[in-house]
Amino acid sequence: MNNYSKGFLYFICAVSAMGGLLFGYDWVVIGGAKPFYELYFGISESPLLQGVAMSTALVGCLIGAMVAGAAADKYGRKPLLMVAAVLFTVSAIATGLFNDFTMFNVARFIGGVGIGVASALSPMYIAEVSPTEIRGRMVSLNQMTIVLGILAAQVVNMLLARDTAVAESQAWNLEWGWRWMFWAETLPAALFLIMSFFIPESPVYLKLKAGVIGNAGETKAGLSELFQNKYGKVLLLGLIIAVFQQWCGTNVIFNYAQEIFTGGGYDVDGMFIDIVITGIANVIFTIVALYTIEKWGRRTLILIGAGGLGLIYLTLGTCYFFEVKGVMMVVLVVAAISTYAMTLGPVTWTLLAEIFPHRIRGIAMATCTFALWVGCCTLTFSFPSMNAALGSSGSFWIYSAICFCAFIFLWNRCPETKGKSLEDLEKELIAE
Repeated sequence: MNNYSKGFLYFICAVSAMGGLLFGYDWVVIGGAKPFYELYFGISESPLLQGVAMSTALVGCLIGAMVAGAAADKYGRKPLLMVAAVLFTVSAIATGLFNDFTMFNVARFIGGVGIGVASALSPMYIAEVSPTEIRGRMVSLNQMTIVLGILAAQVVNMLLARDTAVAESQAWNLEWGWRWMFWAETLPAALFLIMSFFIPESPVYLKLKAGVIGNAGETKAGLSELFQNKYGKVLLLGLIIAVFQQWCGTNVIFNYAQEIFTGGGYDVDGMFIDIVITGIANVIFTIVALYTIEKWGRRTLILIGAGGLGLIYLTLGTCYFFEVKGVMMVVLVVAAISTYAMTLGPVTWTLLAEIFPHRIRGIAMATCTFALWVGCCTLTFSFPSMNAALGSSGSFWIYSAICFCAFIFLWNRCPETKGKSLEDLEKELIAE
């Protein structure tokens, strides 16, 4: 696929994966800022406006993911990664700058577009430049940087949030603390932009442009081609995997940590400590995934994730029902995060980057990433209202049922892609 030296390969994959780092930070930082900006903007008693604030960036993700595939096929993977870096930088500065709730959401929307572009392009670029024997591990590097970004946001939030029991500190949190949580993203965003100048264009894109892949003179595939019958099964598989990664429910823990942990008996200060604990577990088990994804395989891990999360959420919902408090709740939440980090987190992006043919990979990745962010947006927007109506127990029982249904589907439809070249997978998965 390429003639890159091992060191340079790791460098360009690491640079591309910085999109994942910013994706993780931008996505989760709002969870720590939430208790403070809600009071600042006067929306702490409105589940609807809380959902709007948490979902605005996700709407941007939809737009970014929707345009990423076609734009990447037309202009290349590298320019789109650079665009994502610019959007992250602008959003980080503007979100903390605005005093108006509407403009706050506009800035979050801009960052969301960056997330959508990066989430579609980073794993695809890495898959296209990586050799078959380490492709899964290299694509999982993107998930590794996502969880590092998540942990960075959690640590920054904890360090910036001053003692809420002290009136002066609470006033600082409401006026400045949440702003600096967003502004801290500016440095890695600018670094991503600078380093993206030094990576090459994807060899797959160059071959598409030259007509080496596909019919001569054709450089991209459109939605009409993607929805041809021969791509039907693999597209359905990709869409189900993408949406399930969100509707398995794990991401509400990151975005609604306040509700999850205060419902488990913790105050706001204890919440920040618990969040960092989950972030550390997230990183540790993502590292485990880097080694197991090439040994155990993608199919095995995604089945473990679906079944394991189904059992954990069934137990967690039961504990909420019987009003269990304290350490037991943290243990279950950490178990859920750890299971997700080792399985659905990295495996989803790896499978999506592997299962589609070269000819349609750009538009297919964009379509599945769009579906993923639809899932994330609906999950994030619906949780406050669902949690208010059904309680935490009912919410997690619903997520448990979704996980068990996904397990059945994936058992019957998900192939093993470990150790197979992208060309061999195309022959295996696409019906002529």
